[in-house]
Amino acid sequence: MGLQNMVIIGAAVVLLGFLLFFEKRGNRKGIIPTKTVLSALFVVAAVVQPHPIHRYFVFVLIGLIFCLGGDVCLALPQERGFLLGLALFLLGHVLYIVAFLQVASFAALAGPAVFATLGISIGVYLWLRPHLGRMHGPVAAYVIVITVMVCMTWGLQENQSLDIAGRRLALIGAICFYLSDLFVARDHFLKASFRNRLVGLPTYYAGQFLLAFSVGLLK
Repeated sequence: MGLQNMVIIGAAVVLLGFLLFFEKRGNRKGIIPTKTVLSALFVVAAVVQPHPIHRYFVFVLIGLIFCLGGDVCLALPQERGFLLGLALFLLGHVLYIVAFLQVASFAALAGPAVFATLGISIGVYLWLRPHLGRMHGPVAAYVIVITVMVCMTWGLQENQSLDIAGRRLALIGAICFYLSDLFVARDHFLKASFRNRLVGLPTYYAGQFLLAFSVGLLK
């Protein structure tokens, strides 16, 4: 791991600590700038990596930028901020899907891991459904898109022509992102609690940084 990556990771860990501190205290004036800078770091992380597969890099980078916008929106207190953030994250996932389409093996999409992912997503939606109110449509669309995104990373694992380190980073990053969204959903629709952020935020940022670093290792 190069020095620049170590600096980025170190800065991200420090900022994440501050973000959790501000989240615990409900300090919006601290949350918004800290979250913005922390999320901007995963965009920077992607930019400074080598780009052996340029088209993969481009779509991942644009996806990360959409997610940066989603993070800023989710930090806002209004319901409109949540809806806009949801839309931006959905677009981010679409960009990730397009990135994975460039390199995935479609034969693997009929594998057991894909079917297991589909089953888990159906279970998650049924778990959330009684609490969604007017949000049934947007949440269903989001669940579908993020599920496809994770399934595509399973397909990526079967492309033996690509470096295994990059394939694994992309897979673990996508799974971390998926898991973090469960805590966002629990916090927004079931039970608001700092514990959701305590687990969800580190998982989310781990996922985004892993996807960013996969840009340099997927070759």
